[in-house]
Amino acid sequence: MKVEADRTQFADIGPDDPRLAADILPVLRELRSQLTPESLRVIYAEGHPQGLRFTGAYVDGVCLGVAGWRIVATTFCARKLTIDDLVVGTGARSQGVGRALLAELEQRARSANCNMLDLDSAMHRTEAHRFYMRERMSILAFHFVTAL
Repeated sequence: MKVEADRTQFADIGPDDPRLAADILPVLRELRSQLTPESLRVIYAEGHPQGLRFTGAYVDGVCLGVAGWRIVATTFCARKLTIDDLVVGTGARSQGVGRALLAELEQRARSANCNMLDLDSAMHRTEAHRFYMRERMSILAFHFVTAL
């Protein structure tokens, strides 16, 4: 069953909002299983002044999808909305929630005069990659890391 776009409501969840642990964390843990209520609170307390935001996608009052995102200035493209996390709960996948959440973030990026919307996706997440390609996203770069 597809979720109709007009049934999806978006809520920005602040660091002190009780919905952070009650609604956002259970969905976010499907992507970031290491998170606990305390670790998420600490990360968000530090990240919020840096621009980190969490938006929940709600259908009929239930949080089915979550995006962690921020707007940053870069030398590469001047201003972009970068998505740290984009996850839809297992039971709600392939119903249009991810598409609606991505479209909402794209609209926010346009409204904020961003030149780009981007995200990183782990190499093993092939289903997510197929989704991003269907949503007209392109692979432009490799992302290199060094664990410390």
